[in-house]
Amino acid sequence: MQDFIEYFNNSFNIKNINPRQYSPLVLAYIGDSVFDLIIKSKVINDGNAPVNKLHRKTSNYVKASAQAQLFREIEDLLTEEEISIYKRGRNAKSGTVPKNADLMDYKMATGLEALIGFLYLNKKFERIIDLIVKGVNK
Repeated sequence: MQDFIEYFNNSFNIKNINPRQYSPLVLAYIGDSVFDLIIKSKVINDGNAPVNKLHRKTSNYVKASAQAQLFREIEDLLTEEEISIYKRGRNAKSGTVPKNADLMDYKMATGLEALIGFLYLNKKFERIIDLIVKGVNK
């Protein structure tokens, strides 16, 4: 894993950054992609299937209501710093209105994505996986 990260960082000239310098919505932006990649990897590992079936299965995990439920499952496992990052994301004013989601679920999902983005930028990959696995398996 470390070889991949080093290669990736060197290839794109990625510098060490302080994730606290980013707005919570930027953290959620990258966290959304990280979460999506992890879930898609899990879904395709469950077996080869037509893409539309894979998409529907993935959607059951990545929609706002599912992310809000995942957060509820892991909330007690979070550190004070992680709760703080989550709250910054949850309370951020996104300027968009959710189309197919309850507003509170949408805000909770944004908070979860901000937390994942923060952990990703801090290179805490194992922590991300551990939290998602615990949330998905409950």
